[in-house]
Amino acid sequence: MATSEPLPVSIPPREATPGGPRPARQRLPRWLRRPLPVDRAFAGLRTLLVDLALNTICESAKCPNRWECWSRGSAAFMIAGDRCTRACGFCAVNVAKPLPLDEGEPARIAEAARRMKLRHIVVTAVARDDLPDGGSEHFARTVAAIRDRSPKSLVEVLTPDFRGRAEDLRVVLAAQPDIYNHNLETVRRLTPQVRHRATYDRSLELLNRVKRWAQYPVQTKSGLMLGLGETESEIFQALDDLRAVDCDILTLGQYLHPTPQHLPVQEFLPPATFAAWKRHAETRGFRRVAAGPLVRSSYYADAMADLPG
Repeated sequence: MATSEPLPVSIPPREATPGGPRPARQRLPRWLRRPLPVDRAFAGLRTLLVDLALNTICESAKCPNRWECWSRGSAAFMIAGDRCTRACGFCAVNVAKPLPLDEGEPARIAEAARRMKLRHIVVTAVARDDLPDGGSEHFARTVAAIRDRSPKSLVEVLTPDFRGRAEDLRVVLAAQPDIYNHNLETVRRLTPQVRHRATYDRSLELLNRVKRWAQYPVQTKSGLMLGLGETESEIFQALDDLRAVDCDILTLGQYLHPTPQHLPVQEFLPPATFAAWKRHAETRGFRRVAAGPLVRSSYYADAMADLPG
């Protein structure tokens, strides 16, 4: 990686260095290996989700941290079905023609939150570019249902960009989620390859609009995947761009390609490198930063939301 300024700690040697455009699938380094949970409570929670016919991004995106988060009273639900209209190069969610919205889904998610005794609930969705409102009203109805059945829970939304439509963003903001999350995902140069139909500037503008338009105190959050071939100077610029729109919370994690058909991993960054990025992001003014190989957008979402004011 080229660099434009020094990191706050020295960068250790890389596990792998960028090769050609499609490097061979690499063996996971030791710090990314995690045993599968066999706990009965984990199986019971999965059964509950099946019984209520609910999708979680934890399962759909094959998140390695799902049991850890569930045991802490935090979970991320994926609404509007499990078929996405965008074929992003990094994402494991199924790409297919979506089914009609399930009108009973918001109530079932609220019931799951109540039964699981969740303290922090993340509501995300597949991209629904087929819908006139991009699914914004479904987001708002889900937040309202959770407020009704689990009033003490913090609610975080992780939305698509709604193709930049201001009216859709205003619908979600009217439901007053505690945290508004929208991921930048990668640096400017790589966005066209990584994020289908999305643009770097549109995502920054969405986060900027949230802060300008919200009629209540709201925290904004975003995240980057590292290991896609970005340079250090490009990461520095992305952090500066996020702070320029007053983003409060940042997550930095290792990209892991879910199948050989997805974008390849260009390098595995060791934990010490993520620790360096965490320190650097904190000096940029982010109020909370989670950085590590296994960090995902909703990882320790409850702890990340524990902000003063």
